[in-house]
Amino acid sequence: MESSVASPRHSRLLFLASIREVGIVAVIIVLMAIVGVRNPRFMTVSNFVDIFLDISIVSIVVIGQMMVIITRGIDLSVSSNLGLTAMVVGLLVRDTPGLNPLVTIPIGLAMGLAMGAFNAVLVTKGRVPPIITTLATLSIYRGVVIVISGGQWVDAYRIPPGFVDITRFPIFGVPALIIYAALFAVGFYYFLNYTRTGREIYAVGSNPSAAVLAGIRVNHIIFLVFIISGLLSGLAGVLWASRFAAVANDTGTGFELQTIAAAVIGGVNIMGGSGTVPGVLLGSLLLGIIVNALTITGISPFWRLAVQGFIILFAVVVDALIVRRLQVATRVRRTA
Repeated sequence: MESSVASPRHSRLLFLASIREVGIVAVIIVLMAIVGVRNPRFMTVSNFVDIFLDISIVSIVVIGQMMVIITRGIDLSVSSNLGLTAMVVGLLVRDTPGLNPLVTIPIGLAMGLAMGAFNAVLVTKGRVPPIITTLATLSIYRGVVIVISGGQWVDAYRIPPGFVDITRFPIFGVPALIIYAALFAVGFYYFLNYTRTGREIYAVGSNPSAAVLAGIRVNHIIFLVFIISGLLSGLAGVLWASRFAAVANDTGTGFELQTIAAAVIGGVNIMGGSGTVPGVLLGSLLLGIIVNALTITGISPFWRLAVQGFIILFAVVVDALIVRRLQVATRVRRTA
């Protein structure tokens, strides 16, 4: 009798957990309708192009952040990684006339790789908790930005047009930056869902002890996700410098909160083990719409951080409630 009662309940909870993306879509639609009524300019094509441009870099970095969180870690250094790479690349294109702009991409990837590897070594070899490691490197990388820039900006008029075109030239009428984000999303969706390594990432986050017994090299997977997060952050630094055609010494400050917010809103379990690429993309889109709505309706931008913090808290609480109820329902089924 208990089993027959628990089973439908368990099934409902599983269904609820599996359609969180649908819930995000519903929230996005309602929010769009409300803001569109207040300000019709919100619903224009040009405004949505701006939104997608604004979230493209976030979407790239949040994929790496998602994989780190899935393995029960966190990468707080993504913002400083982005800022340092953007500054180095900005100084390089400013001070090296005639440099092929495409050379900046492998430079950015190499820098991101180095910073991600440094985090990975501290976490896997040094046994330093990810939150402590990346909190420290967040400050270290930001300090290097100040040192190499001398506290100065790379001004827009010093950035060559060819470098700016990396993100701005149209591909089939769509800005290149949006296409890049879409390609990365498709690539990592395939990687996480259809490759052995992708499945191992989820296995490590779900149950590290069981993953070891299954023959998965847990430290290898953790090292890999920090490397990927670093690579994507480094690439994002190049794209940021190109998109905004200027680099400040505080570029990317607070960006780690945006990626964490997009991840948890998108259904990534902060305790590890679950999360999807479509989910974090929807989380990024929701954040982008909120920021754009606050701007277009004339609400103070200082509310952005407050709204962002509230959404993170709400998403984590909802996720925790779903997980807790699933665990209770599972125990009931096993004891019935």
